[in-house]
Amino acid sequence: MSDSVQFRVIAAIIGITVTPSFVHGNEGLWLDSRLHPLPTEKLGPFVRINNDDVLAIDESASYISSDHGQTWSPGRPLFPDEQNIRGSNERALFCTQSGVVIVAFMNLAARHWTWSDQLGDALEARLPTYVMRSVDGGKTWQDIQEMHNDCSGAVRDMIQKQDGRIIFTAMKLSHNPGRHSVLTYSSTDDCKSWTASNLIDLGGAGHHGGVTEPTLAELPDGRIWMLIRTNWGEFWSAYSHDGGQFWRVIHPSGVAASSAPGILRRLTSVGTDDGAGGKRAGRLVLIGNRPYPDGKTAWPLSGGDNRWSATPVSNHREELSMAFSEDDGKTWGEPVVIARRRDTNAVGSARWVAYPYLFETSPSELWITTMQGGLRARLKVPDFVQTRK
Repeated sequence: MSDSVQFRVIAAIIGITVTPSFVHGNEGLWLDSRLHPLPTEKLGPFVRINNDDVLAIDESASYISSDHGQTWSPGRPLFPDEQNIRGSNERALFCTQSGVVIVAFMNLAARHWTWSDQLGDALEARLPTYVMRSVDGGKTWQDIQEMHNDCSGAVRDMIQKQDGRIIFTAMKLSHNPGRHSVLTYSSTDDCKSWTASNLIDLGGAGHHGGVTEPTLAELPDGRIWMLIRTNWGEFWSAYSHDGGQFWRVIHPSGVAASSAPGILRRLTSVGTDDGAGGKRAGRLVLIGNRPYPDGKTAWPLSGGDNRWSATPVSNHREELSMAFSEDDGKTWGEPVVIARRRDTNAVGSARWVAYPYLFETSPSELWITTMQGGLRARLKVPDFVQTRK
C-alpha cells in the first residue's frame, strides 16, 4: 500500500480531514425534508456558554456565536505559539455544570504512524491524547495535559454525571497483533486531574481492528452506558457502575451498525411523569451508519486480512440514520435515514456521510454535523417523535 493510500485508510481512525474529499455545506447530499441547513459551515462539537453564546473550535482556534450560529467571532488561538500542539477534528467539547469548558483531542503535531502490513502492527506509533480546560468561556486555556502517548485513535465523546463527575472516551493501540482498544478518563475536581479506567480490549487485528470510538450516556440508575464501534455488524455495550472508573459488563448491544462511530445523547426535551410519582429521563437519540443501505440486506465487505481487520466488515457510510429510544436504550424506534450521499460512484470518504456530532441547541432543536461528508443541518425533534404524555 502506498503512503498516500495508507494515509487515507487511517485518516478516519485518527481524526484527519483528507482534502479534497471533505465537502462543506451539504454539497452532494440528499437530506430528509425535515432537515434544514445550518447557518454555519463550522464542524461540531458545539457547547453553550454564558447561557446564550455557542462555542466552537477547530485545530488551532476557538470561535463564539451570539446569534444562533449566524455569525462568529474572529478565531482566538487555543495554544501558545511555542507549544507544539495541533488539535484534531476528532474531539470532545463540553461545558460543565460549573461553567468550565473542557476539550479533549489528539495532538496531530506529535503524530507518528508506523503501520507495517508485514508485521501486522505499528510498534512505535504514537498520537497522544490531550485535554485542557477554560474557566473564562474559551478565551484562555489552562491545565493542558497529555493523558497518554500511545497511538490514540479518536476522542469522540464527553459527558457529566448527575453527581458532577466528568468522563470522556479515548483509545489506545494495542500490539501483537496491532489492534485498537478503548478506555475512559474521569475527573471529580473540576477537570484539573484525571483518572484512567481499565482498558477494554476485545481482540482483533488490523489498523482498523479491535474496538474503537465509543460514545456515552448516563442511565437513570447512575450507570454509564458505552456504545462501542466494532467490526462485528453491531455496536457493543459496556457498563460502568462507578462513573467510568471500571468497565466490567461488556456484551453485544443488538444495535446494528456499520464499522463507523455513532453518537449517543440523552435529550433534555422530555421529562414527563413516569406514572410512579417521578419524572422520566429524557429520551435517547442515536445517530450513526447502519450496515446496509435502507431496505437492503447486503453490502460489499472489507477487511478479513488482518490488515484492515481480522473479520470482513461492512464500511457502509453512504447513509446517516437516526433513531430514538423511550426506555433508556432497551428498545429503539425505527431508524430514519436523515442524509444520503447522492454520488454513489465517488471514491473513498468523498462518498460518505459519517462521524456525526450532535448538539441540542434548544429543548426541541438538534444541530448535526459530520466530519466525513460535510453535513451541516438542524432539525426539530417533534418532527420525528411524538411528545410523551
